[in-house]
Amino acid sequence: MRRSFWPLFVSMVLLSASNVRAEGYFDYNSAAQLIYKKVFELRLGEAQSLIARLKLREPDNLVAYHLENYVDFFTIYVSEDEAAYNRMKVNRDRRLEKVKAGDENSPYYLFVQAEIRLHWALLKFRFEEYLSAFTDINRAHKLLLRNQERFPDFLGNKKDLGILHAAVGTVPDNYRWALELLSSLEGTVEQGKKEVEFVLRAARTEYFPFRQETQVLYTFLLLHLDGRPDAAWSALEEADLRPAETPLHAFVLANVAMRTGHNDEAIRWMEAAPRGSGFYPFPYLDYMLGVAKIRKLDTSGKRHLLTFLRNTRGRHYIKEAYQKLAWAELLSGRPQGYRDYMELLKERGTAAAGGDRNAEREAERGQVPPVVLLKARLLYDGGYYERALATLNTRTEGSFSQFEHQLEYVYRKGRILHGQESFDDAIDSYDRTIERGRNHEAFFACNAALQAGLIEEQRARKTAAARYFRLCLQLRPSDYRTGLHQQAKAGLSRLGE
Repeated sequence: MRRSFWPLFVSMVLLSASNVRAEGYFDYNSAAQLIYKKVFELRLGEAQSLIARLKLREPDNLVAYHLENYVDFFTIYVSEDEAAYNRMKVNRDRRLEKVKAGDENSPYYLFVQAEIRLHWALLKFRFEEYLSAFTDINRAHKLLLRNQERFPDFLGNKKDLGILHAAVGTVPDNYRWALELLSSLEGTVEQGKKEVEFVLRAARTEYFPFRQETQVLYTFLLLHLDGRPDAAWSALEEADLRPAETPLHAFVLANVAMRTGHNDEAIRWMEAAPRGSGFYPFPYLDYMLGVAKIRKLDTSGKRHLLTFLRNTRGRHYIKEAYQKLAWAELLSGRPQGYRDYMELLKERGTAAAGGDRNAEREAERGQVPPVVLLKARLLYDGGYYERALATLNTRTEGSFSQFEHQLEYVYRKGRILHGQESFDDAIDSYDRTIERGRNHEAFFACNAALQAGLIEEQRARKTAAARYFRLCLQLRPSDYRTGLHQQAKAGLSRLGE
């Protein structure tokens, strides 16, 4: 009797199937797009639940790990919770391994790996793990270059490469050692800007899930690297942001508004930002709102600063918050309240960042600043230029007994005239600030050189602009040096220097 081969055949098929690993794929389908939307609304709890559901329904769809990484990024970046960072950073390697098991023929295969590394690099910078951060950036760049060779039409490559190319030319001198790690990465602000602009043009006619994110990144590129605040403000109109629906959108809009002289708009957006259990807590918005109100000499901003101090889990902006509380006391005619908050400032927070370091230096000096200079500074920062100039004009440079206050008076006048686009008069004040303050530890002369360079660049006087930018790099103030030098390097990069 002939035996049937069928049972043997079935056994062989089942045995073969058991030895074959299902290959993961990358599909930014409607479920994934919804999760991405929830993440950028800071509905992180809801996003996590949807990710869990996506994993159950589509266990091989590896975009789940990309989305998970976004959740971790915003959880840590918004909260600045170092304990959460230390607890969650093991997720990076686990996710990279999951993604590496995916379809190598997908344009998302290398792109998602690069994005995971870039997200964690930004978090590492936040917690001052610089060597590891630069290493991740270097590896992400190489992954993106490989992906660009394989998939030259994939917009995700150009989104990330454009930002990296714009940023690399502005690495400050105190991070020059990092360029050895970033040997594969070269670029200029202009190159990066053109790459990101290409993505935004293409996204008008073809679907690109990261269009809005790219528009926001482009706005910050214009603001911080290209030195074009007005263009950054205009670019926000293309971002379709909804500040009344998500605190993250309110943050983006208010952040740019506060840096471009639109303080009242910033206040309106932050006050309209949604709060509640459905949204991940965003204490920094309270800090920003408090600062914005004090910039218009509205001391009710104290309430928001105190809310920030109660709720923040981070270590940044704490000293600055106490400094602003002290200023509010001074604006209210209570110099003893100013001193009390300055004593608290010495005991709280860290002085690692420029603003916090500046606040601590003010506390250590133990001198109550002249109210006129403080008001002029705050009103200028809020874009209230006429009020600022009128306040400053109630005094003269010679009416101050201390040299630093005389220097600040000249510098503040230059800044206000600059804001009013009285460029020749602003340059005169900046030149006098540089002449008198180039050997002083205060940042006034360094920023005066930077701002004079920006004026001359705007007026297409490239030789003069480059001279001022180089002068900025030569000056070494105690505070804000890294940021000022970074902007000067960006200016030279734009000029092709």
